[in-house]
Amino acid sequence: MFSLKVDDEIELGLFEVKQAPTLFALVDQNREYLREWLPWLDANTSVEDTKTFIKGALQQFAENNGFQAGIWYKGELAGTIGFHYVHWVTGRTEIGYWLGKNHEGHGIMTRATRKLVEYAFNDLGLNRVEIRCATGNHKSRAIPERLGFTREGTLRQVFRNYDQLFDIVVYGMLAGEWGK
Repeated sequence: MFSLKVDDEIELGLFEVKQAPTLFALVDQNREYLREWLPWLDANTSVEDTKTFIKGALQQFAENNGFQAGIWYKGELAGTIGFHYVHWVTGRTEIGYWLGKNHEGHGIMTRATRKLVEYAFNDLGLNRVEIRCATGNHKSRAIPERLGFTREGTLRQVFRNYDQLFDIVVYGMLAGEWGK
């Protein structure tokens, strides 16, 4: 299975179907916390729903079109991160992520995202990484800002979360800019 060691505390690894109960438990424990920014929670109400998600994520990886991985912090599942897609013709991808509330404040997401950006540029040879966040999601926006991404603009009312439309901030990083 695909995995990336971030550091001595964090490892990113593709989900396996047998991990569905663990992932579902993390989602379920954080359901109200995550609801503010994640629109898929009402479609994930059982371990079976989570198995379906994992199978789809494994298919995405098999098709070489991105992946969804668990963020394992000191051996415990803390959240997820992945490439929503990989557009090989233009050499770009978009990173998405979420973290359980109890795992905030340890730099986990910043370190995990940094590792994925390095992987995109150094291992996959991509040219561009994007991160898109709702304008009001300041915790999520702090990640690309901390990593030196450029705020490229705002897309108005393109994200629906339950009954509300949100604006999205687009952050971008080019391979030639990374590490400077």
